[in-house]
Amino acid sequence: MDWSKKPVLVTGAGGFIGSHLVERLVQEGAEVRAFVRYNSRGDLGLLRQLPPVTRSKLTVISGNLIDADAVRQAVKGVDTVFHLGALVSIPYSYLHPREVVETNIMGTLNVLMAAREYQTRRVVQTSTSEVYGSAHYIPIDESHPMQGQSPYSASKIGADRIAESFTRAFELPLTTLRPFNTYGPRQSARAVIPTIITQALTTDEVYLGSLAPCRDFTFVSDTVDGFLKTAVAEKSVGEEINIGSGIMISVGELAKRIFDLIGKNPRIIQEERRQRPSKSEVMRLQASAKKAAELLQWKPKVSLEDGLRITIKWISEHLELYQPDQYAL
Repeated sequence: MDWSKKPVLVTGAGGFIGSHLVERLVQEGAEVRAFVRYNSRGDLGLLRQLPPVTRSKLTVISGNLIDADAVRQAVKGVDTVFHLGALVSIPYSYLHPREVVETNIMGTLNVLMAAREYQTRRVVQTSTSEVYGSAHYIPIDESHPMQGQSPYSASKIGADRIAESFTRAFELPLTTLRPFNTYGPRQSARAVIPTIITQALTTDEVYLGSLAPCRDFTFVSDTVDGFLKTAVAEKSVGEEINIGSGIMISVGELAKRIFDLIGKNPRIIQEERRQRPSKSEVMRLQASAKKAAELLQWKPKVSLEDGLRITIKWISEHLELYQPDQYAL
């Protein structure tokens, strides 16, 4: 598909994956509406880190996903909606479950209602591997049971099921894309890879939670490629599709790899406040991306080692954006 002059909306445009998707769409020539959460500071989130020439080509819309009128205005007239907007922090969801549920579920409902009203060509609903909970079997395919092991994951399960209902009940042309753990430049220290890197670069001690959980990491450019392929693949309509590398690594082993790449050997200190409640922790996530290969012709191109090198380099050049001595929710 030629994205040139295509009007598209990206919700959650100021977030990590959203900002990378916006940047790629601009490069492809799309007319991008970037929906960011309103604040009195006029803060664009991670969009502020895009090159000025890229930002100049955006139509930035400030609002709130739970404001149905704001969402309707943003959706009107676009060809494609990439719905990434959400409150994504699991620790934050323990503290403020109501806000997380309202934003993630009602915000998604508002996007779906608007897309149905304006007959949007395609909606890409962003899910998360957290909806699967701890694996019953690996690799995890799209038939794996869903388990709400945190208020965040439960809110995303609810959003996914509402999205599914709009396809079944109203024939809304929608695909649910389910990225496993995405990482790369610009990611906040809320995520484990930047947490390890920023501390390892600046101190001889690295504070982490549990070292046993295993995750499947995908470099952000590969995840973005999955979004673009999803939006044009006719066979993907009505489907839920995993995006992941298919390779699982524990947090402890991940830290050792990062230390080796940086050339340091900090002492790891496990902090209780960084650990999830025992029944809420997700111990194993490993994607089966067979469906993505079949329906999207997608496969990851960036290895974990190469992606970590790129991420370490970027963070080392932007350490002023991080506060390694603070625990980020």
